[in-house]
Parts: sequence; C-alpha cells; structure tokens
Amino acid sequence: MSQNLINDLWAAGERAGALLKQRGETIAVIESSAGGLISSALLRVPGASAYYMGGGVIYTKTSIREIAGIDMKQLWREHKIRSSSEPFAKLLADSIRSSHETTWGLAETGAAGPGNGYGDPAGHSCHAVSGPSPIVMTLRTGEEDRGDNMIRFAISALNLLSQQLEQPVSA
Repeated sequence: MSQNLINDLWAAGERAGALLKQRGETIAVIESSAGGLISSALLRVPGASAYYMGGGVIYTKTSIREIAGIDMKQLWREHKIRSSSEPFAKLLADSIRSSHETTWGLAETGAAGPGNGYGDPAGHSCHAVSGPSPIVMTLRTGEEDRGDNMIRFAISALNLLSQQLEQPVSA
C-alpha cells in the first residue's frame, strides 16, 4: 500500500469537505468495497460535523437491507438490478440521501479483489452522487491489490463528488 495513495485519499477528503462547508451543504455516504474509507476521509477534516450526517458500510444482503432499506432478492426479481452496477450505486446514493435528509448522497459498490459473484474483476467499482447535480460512473483500476483498490475507489468517489460540488449553485 502506497503512502502516496493514502495522501491522495486524505487530499480528496479535504477537498470535498472544504467544498461542502463552503456551500453549507450536507452529505451521507454508503459504501461497500471502499470499506469506510470514503467516510474516514470526509471525517478526517476538522469541522466535519457541519456537513457529514452519517452513513454506513454495506457488505452483505443483511446490511444492505438494514442500512439502505433495500431487499436484494426483490430488487433483482422486480428490476434485474444487481450490486456492483451503476443502477445499484444510484439507488444507494438516492436511498442514503433520502434517509439522512441531506443535500448529497454518495455511494460506492464494487469488487476490490479478487472479484465478485457477478463476474466483475478486481478493481471494478461503481460510484454515484445523488443531489442537485447527480452523476454515476464506473471505475476499473486494472489492479489486483485489494487494499490499493479500496483506496482508489474512495479517491475516485470523493473526486466525483468534488467535481459535482464545483459546479455553480443553481438559483
């Protein structure tokens, strides 16, 4: 695990936190393969209580149901949406934003390594930002290292959030 990656993670959290504070807006985070690193980076910023309203790490069907209020079997049966996908990331971001009544919701879901049951390779992650300027994206690092992928997922998700926060506030 590279110290440069950790430094990049802290910098991404500081950037997003500063933008949230500057805008006077709030966020809730739900993440899986990043393992809490997104929240850690945001909470590392002094004064994070001004913008960070909560979140959770989802890693099993039970935690997805309890934290996000989503039944995976029903979701697949009715909508053919699986985890580690852009539609699922969007659903998570919308869900955490709604349940925490925040300006923004940020979600991450993927496979840090060695892969997942859906055939996604190590280094596959989907991120979604819910809020005034929603966006969804997929990242494929091409890397096998689980720890490095977790950090890369968190950095990418935070950078995606900052990109949206840097857009002008609509009147």
